[in-house]
Amino acid sequence: MPTKVTSAPTQVFDYIICGGGTAGCVIASRLAVDPNTTVLVIEAGKHNDLLENTKMTGGWGQLADTTEDWNLVTVPQTDANDRLVKLTRGRFLGGSSGINGTLCVRGVKQDFDDWGMKGWSGEEFWPYMLQAETFHPKDWFKHDPKNHGTSGPLHTEPHDPAPITNLLLKSMDSQGLPYDPDMFAHGNIPHGCGHSVRTVHQGIRSTAADFISTSGDNLWVWTETVIDKINLTKNNDGEPQATSVDAVHKDGVRATVQAKKEIIVSGGAYCSPPILLRSGIGAKTEVESFGIESKVDLPGVGQNLMDHVIVFMFYEVTKPELTNDHLIYCVDGVQKAYALWKENKTGFLSTFPFGAFGFARLDERLKDSEVWQKAPRREGRDPMDRAPSQPHVEFFATECYGGPKQFTDFPLDGKSAFALITELFGQQSRGTVTLKSKDPLDNPVVDPKYLNHPLDTLVLTEACRLANEIVMQGEGTKDIVKGAWPPSADHHTYKTREDWEPHVKKLATTCYHAAGSCKMGPADDPMAVVDERLRVRGVKGLRVADASIMPILHSGHTQLPVYGIAEKCTDMLIEDNQA
Repeated sequence: MPTKVTSAPTQVFDYIICGGGTAGCVIASRLAVDPNTTVLVIEAGKHNDLLENTKMTGGWGQLADTTEDWNLVTVPQTDANDRLVKLTRGRFLGGSSGINGTLCVRGVKQDFDDWGMKGWSGEEFWPYMLQAETFHPKDWFKHDPKNHGTSGPLHTEPHDPAPITNLLLKSMDSQGLPYDPDMFAHGNIPHGCGHSVRTVHQGIRSTAADFISTSGDNLWVWTETVIDKINLTKNNDGEPQATSVDAVHKDGVRATVQAKKEIIVSGGAYCSPPILLRSGIGAKTEVESFGIESKVDLPGVGQNLMDHVIVFMFYEVTKPELTNDHLIYCVDGVQKAYALWKENKTGFLSTFPFGAFGFARLDERLKDSEVWQKAPRREGRDPMDRAPSQPHVEFFATECYGGPKQFTDFPLDGKSAFALITELFGQQSRGTVTLKSKDPLDNPVVDPKYLNHPLDTLVLTEACRLANEIVMQGEGTKDIVKGAWPPSADHHTYKTREDWEPHVKKLATTCYHAAGSCKMGPADDPMAVVDERLRVRGVKGLRVADASIMPILHSGHTQLPVYGIAEKCTDMLIEDNQA
């Protein structure tokens, strides 16, 4: 695969992809199948071939807080104890598909029905997520072949569970979440537990960059090159037309590249809005406040930001080999694990240490809440605007101690711990992405407004209560858990919502599922940035394709839907540009 960088002032391509992350790599590769079509991908970070930790699944933590991370940090979160939350995002070819949790949790089909956009219903969109995948089954894993793809560049397989995972699944089942092993692939269960397939095969992480590696020499990739802005001209009908992109190479050399057909922005929920805003596309007052000429007044750019909020709760277990701590928190553990991966792609670093998964609805548990009872609701929906077919929360467990870098109380001296993580769906809070300056090297200002709505706090708090009951009372774990980890923690003793709420606000953090900041919507929605074909409103020849177009964040993890968005966008690009 060629990686070509030029210092020439102007180059011309059929399509220019602004961002070589999860969506951008897929779109570029699919378009380049036509040998007569030229495609340029512009990526701010390095080529992933230079970064072993994008391929070694367990190496993701070595990428955080480096130049391979966008190193975004929120503004103080008023409703989460004024904390600043780190937003780790991949800054290299393949983007966050090379640093995420590898999880294939698609959500439920009603999530996409709720988008209310032509062509995007659950039944219509589901096949696009399968299109990216080649699933590799294992004998122990009961799956339905019709819910898995067989011919995409993204290689997936089930995760071989540690003992704690099977014990937690038993606990979830005994506490009312029925076991269905492949429930996160078929999207029909809002209350149950099972396994999540991973974007890992034979010890190697599979990422969006794998799509690029199969493409021909009509696909160009510029790495370590930052998008400044998209240039608009007036077409023959007097409408704004996206015609070229200004970019800055790592050596400071600027280049302008022209697009004969279309420009696609795929920077993700945090980086796509700044590209549009620097181009004069966004709220007129915001754009002009930075000395940028307003070209298209689109007030929705950078609004409607959503992210799944999660809470880690750790527990110590009585037997050391129930979890995988003994493989890594021991003398020379990291070195031994690395040697295993380097030699035969096995061991602790060959996978991501997540285990059991569950969805839950909390209807009965919330009936006694005055906030819940008095909240407005649509017919057939609850106060979170969820249909009965949609979960309120997800539970997922680690198979050892660990997570974001604030978790430093490692269980040494033969001790072992795991976390049951609670993740909120259907959040009512909405945040923003705005410019810091018009300098393309400046990161944007991100305010997710975590727990800004009282219903979000209520549901997440009640879900943490249920998670604790699963661990402390469930059939699989009640006899093997000593209590909370570290020993100074006491959440295992909490009983009431009043006990739990301060704990939730203290620990709530991101699940790295940012979406919605360039929302898709109908023509009568003044905050819609793109239409149902992902075309930026008021501009010809310009689309956005990544998680930012989600009008509502689905009940799952964003990886597979972003692959689906990219696959669907490619079909629309080809259809709309046929001569």
